Amino acid sequence: MERAMDIRSALKESFARLRTANVPSHTLAAELLLMHVLGIDRAWLYSHPEAELSDDAMENYFSLVARRAAGEPTQYLLGKQEFWGLEFEVSPAVLIPRPETEHVVEVALERLTTSGLSSSRRADGIGAPLRIADVGTGSGCIAVALARELPRANIFATDISGDALRVAKRNAVRHDVADRIQFVRCDLLEALSPSAPRLDLAVSNPPYVALAEADQLPREVRDHEPSEALFAGPAGTEVYARLTEQAGTRLRPEGVLVVELGHNAADRVRAILGAQRGWMDVQITNDLAGIPRVLSAKHAL
Repeated sequence: MERAMDIRSALKESFARLRTANVPSHTLAAELLLMHVLGIDRAWLYSHPEAELSDDAMENYFSLVARRAAGEPTQYLLGKQEFWGLEFEVSPAVLIPRPETEHVVEVALERLTTSGLSSSRRADGIGAPLRIADVGTGSGCIAVALARELPRANIFATDISGDALRVAKRNAVRHDVADRIQFVRCDLLEALSPSAPRLDLAVSNPPYVALAEADQLPREVRDHEPSEALFAGPAGTEVYARLTEQAGTRLRPEGVLVVELGHNAADRVRAILGAQRGWMDVQITNDLAGIPRVLSAKHAL
């Protein structure tokens, strides 16, 4: 950029560039990127429209705008995303936490409470810590949120990606719960021996997109979020079958499983549970848009 530019002009130009590139919520994206570059909040941004940008700030800002116009998610450009009222580090190694996934945390807490397990693992004696597994933890958002809500719980956070686990560990440190979360690199629950003390709760936002549906995803998701965290296989339900089978051997009697559901997956996942031994009290919870979003169940064996 050769000409000097103030905040008002920079925003106007970035609005136009992002709108032309068909970027969703282009106004918000332009604002967030400029706030990030300048280290300011929205109130300062709009109360100082005449403030002039330095050459370095202009270069950095319009570099980010170009990357956003090319499809990179705003959250990756900022390196952060809010979840459960907490700020999480995100990178292309992890899925971007989404508001719908907060329903997984809500349902998990509700099912624990109705089972009398909100503060202790009563099946093994009053005061024993809860044992929880977050399967495919990604950024660690579910594990960290549960650790904050359940200050006496011990949590295993598993992921097949070492890069994802490094991000999750940093998020646990950021929110002061790293001492109660054990990060384990493995596929689903394979590293947790069925002969070990049983889990009270297993939660997961597993891969659930069918390979054939890739072209239907927004480019931000399809081209930039980790494919191993998105795609489950031809049908989109392949991971549920393995996850529920493993969870059935690792949950204690009446232990709870809570999983996020993919599009139109509720009946198919319910059928998967029905074909396995020991699952009961299966419940489906809708999100705020009325879409079946979370399946929860107890294991009887």
